[in-house]
Amino acid sequence: MEATEDPVPLSALQHWIYCPRQCGLIHLEQQFEDNVHTARGQAVHHLVDTPGYEVKRGVRVERALPLWSDRFGLIGKADLVEFHPDGRIYPVEFKHGRKRGRIHDDIQVAAQAMCLEDMLGRPVPHGAIYHASSHRRREVDITEDLRALVSATADAIRAMLASGILPPPVNDARCRECSLREICQPEMLAQQTQMDRLKQYLFSPDDEISP
Repeated sequence: MEATEDPVPLSALQHWIYCPRQCGLIHLEQQFEDNVHTARGQAVHHLVDTPGYEVKRGVRVERALPLWSDRFGLIGKADLVEFHPDGRIYPVEFKHGRKRGRIHDDIQVAAQAMCLEDMLGRPVPHGAIYHASSHRRREVDITEDLRALVSATADAIRAMLASGILPPPVNDARCRECSLREICQPEMLAQQTQMDRLKQYLFSPDDEISP
């Protein structure tokens, strides 16, 4: 990352993987709206929003721990980080809903692990997602592929912010649960895109117009 560039928020990585346009609306245009899904997520995060720590069975548990990485140009915070007596460092991200694998959640845990490695100089090979509805954890292996995805996604977000160009809408199943649907209006923009393509087809510049 160039020294003059602002670091990318960890939350932006999740937004980008879920939908680049959602990421642009939030982090480029500063747009945000709540719906039932975001409200549930906020309720879950209230459990770990207050900075502090406690020790359970020899494990130091830090809540709302600030994170950063100058190497990767990232900044944010971890919901919870466990520091085990054997030296293991284990970030845990809280999510509402039942236990299920989602790459846009995994990338957030991987980015937290990479920040912790930069800050503490120690390997963080694993993390976890805590699914509040099922009260279960799902372990995330911080693989090389996941680390590469963190770096590539951060670069894509920086390029989007530098260009000032909002990514196009996806207009698929993801839109149904998105709190920004009314702001984004994916169906309308998709129809406009189809009309533009139809006009290009009907009125090709190669067509000759008779006098």
